[in-house]
Amino acid sequence: MNQNIKFSAPCHFGLEKILRFEVTRIGGENITVQDGRVSWEGDCNTLAKANLNLSVAERVQILLAEYHAETFEELFDGMEKAPLERFIGKEDAFPVKGHSLNSKLTSIPACQKILKKAAVKRLQKAYRTSEFLPETGSLHQLQFTILKNQVSIYLDTSGAGLHKRGYRRNANLAPIRETLAAGILDLARLRSNMTVCDPFCGSGTFLIEAARRACHIAPGLDRRFISEQWDCIPSEAWQNARTEVLDMITHDVDFIGYGFDIDPEAVALTLANAKKAGVEKYIQVQQRDISDFKPVPEAVTVCNPPYGERMLELNDARRVYRNMGNVLNAPAYIICADNEFEDYFGRKADKRRKLYNGMIQCQLYCYFK
Repeated sequence: MNQNIKFSAPCHFGLEKILRFEVTRIGGENITVQDGRVSWEGDCNTLAKANLNLSVAERVQILLAEYHAETFEELFDGMEKAPLERFIGKEDAFPVKGHSLNSKLTSIPACQKILKKAAVKRLQKAYRTSEFLPETGSLHQLQFTILKNQVSIYLDTSGAGLHKRGYRRNANLAPIRETLAAGILDLARLRSNMTVCDPFCGSGTFLIEAARRACHIAPGLDRRFISEQWDCIPSEAWQNARTEVLDMITHDVDFIGYGFDIDPEAVALTLANAKKAGVEKYIQVQQRDISDFKPVPEAVTVCNPPYGERMLELNDARRVYRNMGNVLNAPAYIICADNEFEDYFGRKADKRRKLYNGMIQCQLYCYFK
């Protein structure tokens, strides 16, 4: 099973270059980049390393097949040719889910039914049986995308999305995903000896991701993955990958993170999540409104202020932006959905990058000077 495997990982639009670099670092080969996705080749060791180490990927998938289909017959035939038996055992469960966009095959339930039938036929043939497959074994989630009649069949290796690191069991009203936070910190060129400040810390995601990165704590260290239960993946691959990331951890760093929030519950939540993440000693949090904010010397400010679309009315949010402009110094990296943010902040950004926070199109406003 250590033969070549084709992998693919979706990510937030705008973070593809970061993910490509991370895939290179874990030994991925023949890497290709598309909008919101990076693909590569590797083996079972790469599978384990990817799930543990990729900080901006949403999940790690095995690419089983790609083909064109405009009819249910073509959809069936393509799945029947996919090498499912390489990964799915005779008794394993293999549910099917997915989506279709701008394609002739628009009914998701119908596509699921057809693809499931084709998968059953392929596995029955591979295991030389005409009997009903019990599906009582480990879970192998099959996923499909149909985009402009082009079908991609994936096998999920992660289970829960990779943004679920294991430390944030609770979140405030408008959390930022850990994967997006990690990408923004990378764009801010965070180093282990830096000071980071978040004046809208919420549930502490920026601060915790920054502290864990400074200590070289792998993003997936504190959680498990669905493919750890697969018979086709040697347990040594996971053992070796976990040993490798544990050996990388260092707590001898000069990093410190300062968090502020107007909500006392957010302050308590940040501290609780930092403790779960094992980085509480690097993080200090206080209740403070942005209008009372005092710049932290030599700190990089990274924050996700209210957008007006979710937490506050737009006019209230823009009053916050004016206050931010009065008290924040560069360097600062601010993700915001308001296209007029710079006008209310009072300064044009030195650089802007388009990003998505969930389904909300945002800009990362970067201030260097």
